[in-house]
Amino acid sequence: MIYIIILLIFGATLPLKAQQSSSLQLKGYMVPMCVYQGDTIPCITLKNIYIYPTVKFKSRKQERYYYKLVRDVKKTLPLAREIRNIVIETYEYLETLPDEKARKKHIKLVEKGLKEQYTPKMKKLTFSQGKLLIKLVNRECNQSSYQLVKAFMGPFKAGFYQTFAALFGASLKKEYHPEEEDRMIERVIILVENGQL
Repeated sequence: MIYIIILLIFGATLPLKAQQSSSLQLKGYMVPMCVYQGDTIPCITLKNIYIYPTVKFKSRKQERYYYKLVRDVKKTLPLAREIRNIVIETYEYLETLPDEKARKKHIKLVEKGLKEQYTPKMKKLTFSQGKLLIKLVNRECNQSSYQLVKAFMGPFKAGFYQTFAALFGASLKKEYHPEEEDRMIERVIILVENGQL
């Protein structure tokens, strides 16, 4: 008899517990779903993870160069991406302007705004970071800095800025070669982008 009373009490409380648990808010994420062999499963695309062999340094000088390169990439890569976004945005806006006069006026405004905004940032870069930035702009925009300046500001200003850069041993025409001389830079960029450095 006691067992029957316990079963009745237990049985009466089960629906109450079920109702309470269904009213609880579960925390989670909405993800796309896909059907695989008749089952609906979450479909999540993960980032690629690159695994490189451990860097073996032949000397302390090489090790210092590598860690300096990591620091420089972390500092200049965001600037190169900002430049890419500005180039795309400016190009798209120039396409909407009716005539050459309006385009030139807009280019002058953009140039003035960029000088005000980026001169303090550029002054903080070291010489090696400046040279790296030129290469990263080429990587991000698929055009050299010289070609970008020439396209937007004309050949005279492009020549002027190239001459100015040459005075300091740099070149706006420097290109990025990820398979050849810039292999180590590309490796560092990929590792930084994936949060592995």
